[in-house]
Amino acid sequence: MGWYDKLFEAESYTLGNGKKVSQKFTRLPLILFLFIIGIAISVWVTGFSLVTLFTNFAGFWKIFGSMFPPKLSYFMQVWRPLLMTIQMSFLGSFFGAVVALPFAILAANNVTSNRVVNLVVRFILTVVRTIPTLVSALIATYIFGLGTFAGTVAIFLFSFSFVGKQLFEYIETVDMGAYEALIATGASPARSFITTILPQILPTYLSTSLFAFEGNVRYAAILGYVGAGGIGMILNEKIGWREFQSVGMILLSIFVAVVIIETTSQKLRKHLS
Repeated sequence: MGWYDKLFEAESYTLGNGKKVSQKFTRLPLILFLFIIGIAISVWVTGFSLVTLFTNFAGFWKIFGSMFPPKLSYFMQVWRPLLMTIQMSFLGSFFGAVVALPFAILAANNVTSNRVVNLVVRFILTVVRTIPTLVSALIATYIFGLGTFAGTVAIFLFSFSFVGKQLFEYIETVDMGAYEALIATGASPARSFITTILPQILPTYLSTSLFAFEGNVRYAAILGYVGAGGIGMILNEKIGWREFQSVGMILLSIFVAVVIIETTSQKLRKHLS
């Protein structure tokens, strides 16, 4: 930003002790200008229209209002897909977190000193993390067919990359003194890791895994739109048939399930921290 500071000269002040100090001109006008330019480009590229937004907003409230009161009797058809969604989320989160642990160890340069291994494992975690869950679910349906297994695979990939990334970064911050001392006595790296480092990272590892599970329950609810099973499939069906009271019951069930899972998870994570 040297050109900006040259364009707007700094103001000089003389303190009571005779010392002169200078204050650079605020960069707020430049930030606002760039922000406005960014918004203008985004509006032009996307074709966004405030007129269209406000014109159709009344239709949103009309549809939303038609969901109430929810069709409570429809819950008998909702609870099984909802349970499948939770199972799908749990299995994907569990196996993703389990597989993430060894990958995180290999990615941490203070535990695995091989630079090539570090870079390869980090590259794998980065590539997997950049794939949206909905896209990976769509790909999984082509490979494994329609159903909850494809959704479980998609959630597994997300959990693996998310927990792996968070964990290896945390491993690199732990105290290595006890680990190095145990290595010096002739203990194996595996035993040294389990004895000294694993107890340090275990609370964070479990807390991150629970946090991933929380999010996966929400993500899994929409995976049915691409045929990946769960409650999203009947949600898509009822929206297509304009049965909005049934849609209201589905959304209410998802809301209650998510609140219960998040509340339980938060209490567990608070206990672990």
